[in-house]
Amino acid sequence: MFAAFDQHRRRELGLIFGGTLLGVGLGAIAAFVPGFLVVAGVLGLLVGAWFARSVHSILTATVLVATLLPFGTLPFKVGLTPALLELGLLALYAMLVVRNLVDPERSWRWGSLAPWVILLLGSSFFSFIIGSNAAPDSLLLHNYFKLLLGICLFWGVQNALDSLEQARWWLRLLILTGWAAALLGIGLRFAPDGLALRFLTALAPIGYPASGRVLRYVEDDPNGFERAISTSIDPNGFGGMMALLGAIALGQALAQRPVLGRKWLWLITASFALAVFLTSSRAALGGFAIAGLFLATVRYRQLWWLIGAGGIAGAIAILGLGKGGDFVERIVEGIQFKDQANQMRLAEFRNAIAIMREYPVFGVGFGRAPNIDLTTGVSSVYLALGSRMGLVGLGLYILTAIAFMVLTTQAIRRSERSVGDAIIGLQAAILAALAVGVLDHYFFNIEFPHMGTLFWGVVGLAMVFMREAKADPAFDR
Repeated sequence: MFAAFDQHRRRELGLIFGGTLLGVGLGAIAAFVPGFLVVAGVLGLLVGAWFARSVHSILTATVLVATLLPFGTLPFKVGLTPALLELGLLALYAMLVVRNLVDPERSWRWGSLAPWVILLLGSSFFSFIIGSNAAPDSLLLHNYFKLLLGICLFWGVQNALDSLEQARWWLRLLILTGWAAALLGIGLRFAPDGLALRFLTALAPIGYPASGRVLRYVEDDPNGFERAISTSIDPNGFGGMMALLGAIALGQALAQRPVLGRKWLWLITASFALAVFLTSSRAALGGFAIAGLFLATVRYRQLWWLIGAGGIAGAIAILGLGKGGDFVERIVEGIQFKDQANQMRLAEFRNAIAIMREYPVFGVGFGRAPNIDLTTGVSSVYLALGSRMGLVGLGLYILTAIAFMVLTTQAIRRSERSVGDAIIGLQAAILAALAVGVLDHYFFNIEFPHMGTLFWGVVGLAMVFMREAKADPAFDR
């Protein structure tokens, strides 16, 4: 009785003490910070507390931020302003570590692809250190840290998801959050420019641009074709995200046992396809198309009918109705590298190759090139890796991708149909990202950590399906 009384008293005292500290702290903050930021901070704390209830809640919050607020930050500076995605990933990893420590029966899951990922991380760290002469500036260090956090979601997903049912839940989450981003991008694209501009600049307190190139157009011509961007700032980056997640949705629309209703999945896939088109990103469009061709070739032969019908409809629209000619011309110019954007890409490619010739083994790191005649920016994942991490890093990235395809293909052959369908869809997503990477650099870029987060989260999810299919062969019975 006394023990219960003492416990009750301790709880009361703790609540009183904690409430007093919180009130004093909020009062002190309110003395120096505008009131609306205090209210936003309190709401943020409440939302954060709700999401922090479990590992799955934090994982949900992380995916929501990566797709819908990828560049969101805290509305105030704490040294370097922490990004919301960074805080979510740190909270997820901290909770996973604590959960493993308090449960002695739970062991850390590495995944069969782990050796390759570890080697890739080690190579990136070595290039980072030698490229910065072991003295990186704070911004570079912070950005590189966010890149590492994103790659580590490969392990975060594997250790957060304990069953096939949970893996299917996260697959559903990726599709739905990506769909929300697609609808937002489509809505902002067709909204009046003034309304879209007001919406996007309203995000300025949490790290988004308040002026400049907020709305984006082909060749930066405001009189030309406006490009869909959602909340991803860059239309090419948004297009890459849509290609990655759209490939997953397409795979599930064709799957024998989809994670959502099939009619909904076809609607969602169409939304992804429209969003990709509206970004006017030729790399993203090509990546999404390659994902569809892969799915049609390896398992879903009926998809060829849809591809053929789409080709015929496109030909009729262009040749018979005179619609879409500008789009086709832009694609052709891109293939021939005649337009301004691809002329700039060619210059970047030549520059990256020059860096690789001068620093072939470990590259120049993630900062600036040591030679003032060379610059490190290049619109290709592979050339960016080659210039920043050298042929060693580029080779490890390619070998990791090959190992992923080999391991997952082997798993498909010994898995039940529904599991195999899920893995094939994830393969298509990774192939889409790898294809996008030929002409864009977002999936391994320290300035776009959310893209790497989604990429490696998808890779980790494939490892979960492989693991759980072997552990629970009766799942679909």
